[in-house]
Amino acid sequence: MASVVEYKGPKGGYHCGYCDSEEGKVSYGMWAHSMTVRDYQDLIDRGWRRSGKYVYKPVMNQTCCPQYTIRCRSLQFQPSKSHKKVLKKMLKFLAKGEISKGNCEDEPMEPTMEDAVAGDVALINKLDLQCDLKTLQESLESEEKKGRSAKKAESNDLIQSQHTEEKLGTGEPSHSVEVQTVPKPGKGADLSKPPCRKAKEIRKERKRLKLMQQNPAGKLEGFQAHPEPLFLPKPKSNQPKSLEDLIFESLPENASHKLEVRVVRSSPPSSQFKATMLESYQVYKRYQMVIHKHPPDKPTVSQFTRFLCSSPLKAENPPNGPDCGYGSFHQQYWLDGKIIAVGVIDILPHCVSSVYLYYDPDYSFLSLGVYSALREIAFTRQLHEKTPQLSYYYMGFYIHSCPKMKYKGHYRPSDLLCPETYVWVPIEQCLSSLENSKYCRFNQDPEAVDEGRTKEPDRLQVYHKKTTMPYGVYRKQQKDPSEEAAVLQYASLVGQACSERMLLFRS
Repeated sequence: MASVVEYKGPKGGYHCGYCDSEEGKVSYGMWAHSMTVRDYQDLIDRGWRRSGKYVYKPVMNQTCCPQYTIRCRSLQFQPSKSHKKVLKKMLKFLAKGEISKGNCEDEPMEPTMEDAVAGDVALINKLDLQCDLKTLQESLESEEKKGRSAKKAESNDLIQSQHTEEKLGTGEPSHSVEVQTVPKPGKGADLSKPPCRKAKEIRKERKRLKLMQQNPAGKLEGFQAHPEPLFLPKPKSNQPKSLEDLIFESLPENASHKLEVRVVRSSPPSSQFKATMLESYQVYKRYQMVIHKHPPDKPTVSQFTRFLCSSPLKAENPPNGPDCGYGSFHQQYWLDGKIIAVGVIDILPHCVSSVYLYYDPDYSFLSLGVYSALREIAFTRQLHEKTPQLSYYYMGFYIHSCPKMKYKGHYRPSDLLCPETYVWVPIEQCLSSLENSKYCRFNQDPEAVDEGRTKEPDRLQVYHKKTTMPYGVYRKQQKDPSEEAAVLQYASLVGQACSERMLLFRS
């Protein structure tokens, strides 16, 4: 069955959760009654993003805080020093129960899901005709009566314990463009030059050279002269640990705590998802109250299900796909038998797309924002082993003009999506331009155009009066000139391929 969407056009002049502007946010929106993972993959590669069943795309050259789609090349990802600190902190807590003292460095929290689509919440409530809200609320009431009895995970739900070993796949990024730029002084590393070395290493090297000149025999205390070049690669045993090595480091048998990560399908809801929904909702409620300062009556069950459980994505389980299939999932973090965090994710043909994270504020000291992102990158690499074309980790939007939101650029290597030609450009090559202007075209080729643009609008598929027809046929039945403008705008935003596959609902 094809995707069915209802285009709602541009919405502007509403509150921005990033800069707190009252009327600065502008975006296009459409309600997705249903959507294939292939279509959603193509849409996020054109700057779209979903919140529940509402799919929106910022008007980049008009909105107050331009939001650039960002993806991490997970196969080449290497954790930074700060990432390693977070992973070591988790291991110490699991092994010995140690709680790190001092400030806990975590990513700044994004606005709530409803803030992300602030001007459209009323519209979403009105359009929420086909979501699973009623079913989920009934399930919640039923589970509350039964208590929190545990159920066995279904065969398509994954459980990863702290002892699980995972292997790193290999592969190369695709569909990206290199833009040769040199940052201005003080604006970042010059990628055309060798990486900087620590002063301590330079001093040691100078001392070694001096001692070698003084004693060519090579018998020096503390050093050993080598006939080979001085800058030798480290032995294999001394290679930096991989992300998986750091995450799944062995714990002692008498470890203080046990951590499991379970991936459960949220739409349609699996039996394990239903069995744990009450507990998951309680974590979300506490997160909204403590982190986002919401009153106790605001984080409702309906809000939770509408934004974080309902999804237009259809569950797909092709034989060459991941074992858990494609679609929408909750990645639950279980500590000693209780949920402490949940990452809402979509598994798509080429990526794992992060939707949202909420966690128990009592465990803020574990930097769960950073930790969950690293686990999701590792999960992407795990899925790549079975499904080679799935190799990217999409982190949502990168907002350079908002200091709190720059943290996503710390997961390297990563790319930003050009808002005009929809090609991927390494983030290092975008930063100098973003320092000068909030809105940028990253593709520096002035002749480049959007290759996926609409070229044959008459081939667009319309669903009208329970009949599917090409736009060329539908257009002849319409007399309102604004209708043609709206349909052509929709076509330009979703591109030719999606306009031919998806059904545009028109009343």
